Amino acid sequence: MNDLKIFSGTANQALAKRITDYLGVPLSDVGLGKFPDGEISCKINEDIRGRDVFLIQPTCPPVNENIMQLLIMIDSALRASAERITAVIPYFGYARQDRKDEGRVPITAKLVANLITRAGANRVLTMDLHAAQIQGFFDVPVDHLYAAPVLNDHFLHSGIDLANAVIVSPDEGSIKRALGHAKRIGGTVAIIDKRRTSAETTVQAHILGGQVEGKVALMFDDMISTAGSITGAAKTLHEHGAKEIHVAATHPVLCGPAIERLKAAKLDSLVVTDSIPLRDDQVLPQTRVLGIAPLLGEAIKRIHRNESISRLFR
Repeated sequence: MNDLKIFSGTANQALAKRITDYLGVPLSDVGLGKFPDGEISCKINEDIRGRDVFLIQPTCPPVNENIMQLLIMIDSALRASAERITAVIPYFGYARQDRKDEGRVPITAKLVANLITRAGANRVLTMDLHAAQIQGFFDVPVDHLYAAPVLNDHFLHSGIDLANAVIVSPDEGSIKRALGHAKRIGGTVAIIDKRRTSAETTVQAHILGGQVEGKVALMFDDMISTAGSITGAAKTLHEHGAKEIHVAATHPVLCGPAIERLKAAKLDSLVVTDSIPLRDDQVLPQTRVLGIAPLLGEAIKRIHRNESISRLFR
């Protein structure tokens, strides 16, 4: 893989290093900084003419700065005559604004996809998009990975009583995800019927499907942002007599009141991946961070060799 070059922005350099360690290649050198007025500076310090270039940069908080840094790195690689540029975006920000659900609002996920494409990316590699249709917003190929195998493997080897497990969908939109995990882990499936009484207040009304009393409840989601939905669901499970509650999510955005809500939720475990770096004050005693570097590294290797990505999930 002599013609493979992997660069990292500043959003998650530790993950980028773990990916290159998995692949057995060095992390390539790029100089990133700021001009006195705050504008981002970038210089690629290696020859990449005719090379296959991968730029690792999740667009996590600070979202706008990380997106701009990614765009500037793409432009730098394009102007340095890279053969192919793949934007590796483990977490894709602005994904929640994926449709026009009322008048005079933007579809920001499409806008960001356009920016990445117009900047010069030939391909995008991402993981657990908030809405699968975002893949279609890009006018270049998108390889969409899933953290489900990593999360499932954790629970299958965790020592948790899975024979007494119920896979809980925290809302109607996560039913398909819950069914997928139940297929691999086992257990029954329950759905929390979430009713919103106002823009500020969410009420989890009741549970549909499987019983949760005396059960080990496992909840899966693509991200935890302010943690309102997931902790509200946990409260409902406690009220219905769940024996244990384990929450898993791919992307630990954890903004606003998320940490305080999670502390009060009395979770037995909180399982996330390292798609987004966590500060020390965001790590609770029950937090488990799973590595996705092998999955991303294998996908990068397959893209570089023009091999199938879907085989990773068969």
